[in-house]
Amino acid sequence: MSAFVESIRQAKASGDPRQVLAAIPYLAFLGIQLRHEAGTDSLLSVLPPADRLIGNPRLPALHGGVVGAFLESAALVQLIWASENVVRLPKVITVTIDYLRPAGPVETVARADITRQGRRIATLRTVAWQQDPDRPVASANAHFLLPPPPEERDEPDAG
Repeated sequence: MSAFVESIRQAKASGDPRQVLAAIPYLAFLGIQLRHEAGTDSLLSVLPPADRLIGNPRLPALHGGVVGAFLESAALVQLIWASENVVRLPKVITVTIDYLRPAGPVETVARADITRQGRRIATLRTVAWQQDPDRPVASANAHFLLPPPPEERDEPDAG
C-alpha cells in the first residue's frame, strides 16, 4: 500500500482531514488548512493570508493562479474525503474558474460540493469567499477522472 493511500486511510479513521495535507505537499506549500463544516460531512478549505501569494501588490490581491489552485485543491480534497476507497489521486480533466471580484490579502474559505459522481467521473462545484459567504470571490466547476475500482483495474500479465 502506498504512503499516500495509508495517510488518507489514517486521516479518515481518525476523522481528522488535516492528515490529508501531509499526503499532498502542494497543499502544504500553499498553506491550505482544512476543517469540518458545522453540521455536515463537508470540508472547508482555508487559505490564510500570506505575502508570497499576492499577485498585484498595488491592490493588493491574491494571484489568480493561487485562487485557481486553491479552488481545484478544495475540490480534490473534498472528493478524496468523500470517497469510500481511495487507491490513487483522482486526475483533473477540466477546471473552469470564474473570478468574481478581487481576493484581498485576508483569509479565504472554499467549500466544494460533489454535484455528480459516477463510476469513473466526478463533477464538483467550488465557491470561495472572504468574510461573507454571500459575496464569493471566485467559483469553479471541475471534472475529475476517478481511479477504477480494484475489481476493474488491469493486472499485469504474469507471463
